[in-house]
Amino acid sequence: MKRGEINIRDPFVLVHDGKYYLYGTRGATCWGEADGFDVYVSTDLENWQGPHVCFHNDGSFWATMNYWAPEVHPWQGGFYMFASFKHPNLCRGTTILRSDSPMGPFVPHSDGPVTPRNWECLDGTMYVSKSGKPYMVFCHEWVQVGDGEICAMQLTDDLRAAAGKPMLLFRASEVSWGKSVSHSSGITGWVTDGPFMWRTPDGTLLCLWASFSEHGYTQAVAVSDNGEIDGRFVHAQPLFWNDGGHGMVFRALNGQLYLTLHSPNKHLEERPCFYPLLEKPDCLQRP
Repeated sequence: MKRGEINIRDPFVLVHDGKYYLYGTRGATCWGEADGFDVYVSTDLENWQGPHVCFHNDGSFWATMNYWAPEVHPWQGGFYMFASFKHPNLCRGTTILRSDSPMGPFVPHSDGPVTPRNWECLDGTMYVSKSGKPYMVFCHEWVQVGDGEICAMQLTDDLRAAAGKPMLLFRASEVSWGKSVSHSSGITGWVTDGPFMWRTPDGTLLCLWASFSEHGYTQAVAVSDNGEIDGRFVHAQPLFWNDGGHGMVFRALNGQLYLTLHSPNKHLEERPCFYPLLEKPDCLQRP
C-alpha cells in the first residue's frame, strides 16, 4: 500500500537491517476501545507492506482503550516498545513491551505502567545518556496538571521499571506561540505531546515535542543548554506549524535525515508524512 493510504497517528520509524518499520496509533480506534498495534514495512518510504499486527491484547493486558504512540527501540539484543495505554478505572501510563524482532509479537515487559501510577501520563520515549544510562522521557498530561509537562525518569538497565523519580524538563506554557485548548470535560490548559530526543553532530541535545498554536497542531523543538537531559531546555522555532505534529527524526538508508509526523490532525484523516531535514552542528532545519 502507498504511504497516503495509511491512517495512523504518532508515526515512528525504526530503520533496521535495510528496511523501514513504521509504527503508530491506529486511527480508527484512537479515541476509544482498542486492542493492539500494527507495523508496516518498506524499503523506499512510499510503498509499504502491512498492516501486520505486532501487539494484540489477548485479554490479560491491563488496558482496554487509547492504545497510543508505540515506539520501538533496540536495546541489549532485543526490541522494546514504549507505548501509552488507558483503562477507565486507572491513570493513563506508558508500558514497555519486548520482542526479539521489529515485527513482534511484542509482549509486556514492565509490570504495568512505568510512569507514576497516580499521574496521567503519555507518549513515553527512550533516551540513552552519554554515560549509557536509559531514561524514559514522557508527558505529564495537561488534563491533570493544567500546564502540560515534559519529564524524564531514569530506568533500570533491563527497562522493567523506574530507577529514580521524575524530573521536570519544561512546561507547555513556556513557549511564546502556545495556545491553550479546552477539553470536553471543560478543562482548559496547555498541551505537551510526543517527546523525542535527538543529538546533533556537535553533541547538542534536542527534544522534539508537540503542542498547539494559532496555526493548529505544531511540531516544536527545545534545546538543552548543557547537552544532557538535566539541562535547561530553551525553546527554538518550531519545525512544522501547520496542523501536524507528534514527530520524530530518523536517518534514511541513503543517509538523508527525515522528520516524520502525522498530518492533518483530524480523526480518520491522519497520515504519516516525511520531510527532509538539514542537520546543522547544533540544530535541525527544514530546507
